[in-house]
Amino acid sequence: MQNLKKLPLLILFCFISTLVFSQNKYGLTSTVHGIGEPIILIPGLTSSGSVWHETISSMSGNYQYHVIELPGFAGNKPMDDHEGKYLEKIRDGIIQYIQKNNIKKPAIIGHSLGGFLALTIAIEEPNLLSKLVIVDALPFLPAIRDSSLTEESATENATHYRAGMMKQATRPDDEKRAGQKEFLKWMITSSSNIDIATEWYMASDNETIAQAMYEMNTTDIRDDLEKINVPALVLGSWIAGKEYGATREGALRSYTLQYANLENLQIDMSDKGKHFIMWDDPDFFIGWLKKFL
Repeated sequence: MQNLKKLPLLILFCFISTLVFSQNKYGLTSTVHGIGEPIILIPGLTSSGSVWHETISSMSGNYQYHVIELPGFAGNKPMDDHEGKYLEKIRDGIIQYIQKNNIKKPAIIGHSLGGFLALTIAIEEPNLLSKLVIVDALPFLPAIRDSSLTEESATENATHYRAGMMKQATRPDDEKRAGQKEFLKWMITSSSNIDIATEWYMASDNETIAQAMYEMNTTDIRDDLEKINVPALVLGSWIAGKEYGATREGALRSYTLQYANLENLQIDMSDKGKHFIMWDDPDFFIGWLKKFL
């Protein structure tokens, strides 16, 4: 270890980055970067763990980053059998990863679906983590459109949506690619990043995507947030909807309502970033990470 400390930081970073761990039961893999306080990074729907590369390079060298790759997304092998409980099994897999690798009190940063997973981990194992950073994710996604929805009342629409997603998956690749690029304009500003995220989508398993979104749209964990006992930071976006009447104040109010049962919480809204805040508004994002962590 003394010899390692003498290496230039970049060489040390590259050396540590080669470590890869697999979870045979859940299909998870992770790549570990750096040494220091542990941080678990979870990507969102169809995203590769490499979505966090700019974040890691912008942060200090005082952390050890465990970048999770989710099964079925961005070319990763789908889970062998999720039994209709994809998110629950991923939650359990990440918990097992932390415990088996003896990772002491890590912080978790999760984007979108990854943020939802981070919340469920903190609910299931309240003493496992040190902090939560939730990037544009909500504890009950459908309620952002209709606050009166419940798990039961959201199920019918979620079922139709899942069927529609599976039907769209049968289209020719050029149509799927073009459609996804148009869709991602709502989520990402940079055209080059839209291209990257589109290829992740094209390499993702259609059944996994549809199932994950179905579960996101039928799972309400708002009441369970009271079980979380670690500091949490929620960073949201609103700017993509501005031309349709969205306001910063309205978005902040909606987020605050959804997270009402989570104590020790800070919420802020990016005024530049769309859904992929870490790509669209890195100064805002990294500034908050350095302050919070």
